[in-house]
Amino acid sequence: SPPLLRLFPGRLSAFPLFLLALLLGFASLLWLQLSCSGEGPAPGGQERRVPRQPCPAPAPLQPPEEEPSWGPHRLALLVPFRERFEELLAFVPYMHRFLSKKRIRHRIFILNQVDHFRFNRASLINVGFLESGNDTDYIAMHDVDLLPLNEHLDYSFPEAGPFHVASPELHPLYHYSTYVGGILLLTKQHYELCNGMSNRFWGWGREDDEFYRRIKGAGLQLRRPSGITTGYETFQHLHDPAWRKRDQKRIAAQKQEQFKVDREGGLNNVRYRIESRTDLSVAGAPCTVLNILLDCDTNETPWCTFG
Repeated sequence: SPPLLRLFPGRLSAFPLFLLALLLGFASLLWLQLSCSGEGPAPGGQERRVPRQPCPAPAPLQPPEEEPSWGPHRLALLVPFRERFEELLAFVPYMHRFLSKKRIRHRIFILNQVDHFRFNRASLINVGFLESGNDTDYIAMHDVDLLPLNEHLDYSFPEAGPFHVASPELHPLYHYSTYVGGILLLTKQHYELCNGMSNRFWGWGREDDEFYRRIKGAGLQLRRPSGITTGYETFQHLHDPAWRKRDQKRIAAQKQEQFKVDREGGLNNVRYRIESRTDLSVAGAPCTVLNILLDCDTNETPWCTFG
């Protein structure tokens, strides 16, 4: 007899078989939890630590077509992206379940930059806004490496003004008062009022600081969460700078330009082409991947390339 069956003497009745099934089920769940959650050492015994894949969740909730409790608004979750597939596999199912539990109608757009220019988060968000369709009426500018852990965080329609979910007192890394990065919600009307984001920021950083000035210049009141007691543990930050370097290089006149306000550019002059648009499912969670080719005027912003 197999070793586990020897635990039960004589002929097996229904009750011992039930206990055996419970034991096997508990053991498998324990193994799954230990193997797929938290952080662990990289393969091969290297010292760096990498985020593991999150444990598979049950089938994501789907909003009924006619269900008043879900509300009339629909969120376009805009996720600037390039070559961060481990984070993406964790992000899409997690955010789909998080928003579904809060009964927020939503569409997740992965804004995948596939050209050969430096990464441009702001331009990708502008493209996502323009391509998100008329069935969404507000947006979330959302980093792929930031997961909300507190269920009390508000992702609802920000009618009163831009709502900064990842506020400085909650974000695990950035704590200065004018910070509006990470996760920011705006109605589409308010985003248009700001003329979107500046397209001049190639490489990592500073585009959020410029957008803060646009918010103020448009006369909008920035709001932030209140009553959240989890502090810097409100979010899980998936990014590991030790093995995933950011493009922080400042080239030529970029050092001087990065602190200026772009008073002309934004939604009105973003230059791009959609190479492909694909609807897919990640662990049962739907999303739309836009492969985006940005364009750059090297006379205007020569720092869009490393050449």
